[in-house]
Amino acid sequence: MATNADALTFRLLEYLPLTSITSFMVIAIIIIFFVTSADSGILVMNSISTKNFPKSPKWQMVFWGVALAALALLLLNAGGLQSLQTMTLLTALPFSIIMILFVVSLLKGLMVDKSYYDRKLSAYTVPWSGEFWKERLKQIISINDKPSVDTFIQTTVKAAFTDLQMEFQQNGIPTEINTLSNPTRIEITVQYNRLNNFLYGVKNQSQTVSNFVIEESNLPNVEDSKRYFPEAYFGDQREGYDVQYFTKNELISDVLKHYERYLEIVAAEENELFVSSDANKRMY
Repeated sequence: MATNADALTFRLLEYLPLTSITSFMVIAIIIIFFVTSADSGILVMNSISTKNFPKSPKWQMVFWGVALAALALLLLNAGGLQSLQTMTLLTALPFSIIMILFVVSLLKGLMVDKSYYDRKLSAYTVPWSGEFWKERLKQIISINDKPSVDTFIQTTVKAAFTDLQMEFQQNGIPTEINTLSNPTRIEITVQYNRLNNFLYGVKNQSQTVSNFVIEESNLPNVEDSKRYFPEAYFGDQREGYDVQYFTKNELISDVLKHYERYLEIVAAEENELFVSSDANKRMY
């Protein structure tokens, strides 16, 4: 009996008052433990098989329950409880690797969470005066497709860059505009001999749309799993931002803001190593 934990448990209860009631409670607790453990296992397997989709068919839950029960009975008949314990230990090792991946995912999630709450106002809110706010609201609640973003780049952005090019050249500063494809993008480059050229571009960028947005009935219908938006980019590889709500004049203002920043940096003596045209990196 010393090696039989089950018998020892009930023998211990015989020395306590209300033996029948406490024995029944112990059996009930054991049943609850096994049922909740099995239910958790079924839920996890069902979530994995459906890629965490919020809804799954009932028969799939029943299938995993039957499969789990059949596996337990098979192991008990093959070698009793010892076989079941051995199987548990063998499966624990690969699962420990999964636990490590869970830790990595948790850290990534915490970083995303911190980035979300530390994020400042969108860049396109800075030059906006509030004019044409009704039109902007319609843009905000709509989902752009690839052709509409291409049209924005070929019309609004190109018109802004063309006006800038004319004004730069009237002031004796050589400037060129390049239109590229795959993805559609347009760049304005202010050319220099001794310095790195100033570059400001806008490209058609894509982003995967969350399933929650696709299924949300209070938002416009999303026909594709991707949304497209015009993203600004710069010659020094700094992080760009969405400019889909910019008007032509706001785009011109944004380019001039970055051009002013560029001139301030190249004018500083301590930056000479990084701003020459033969530098290894562009760091304006």
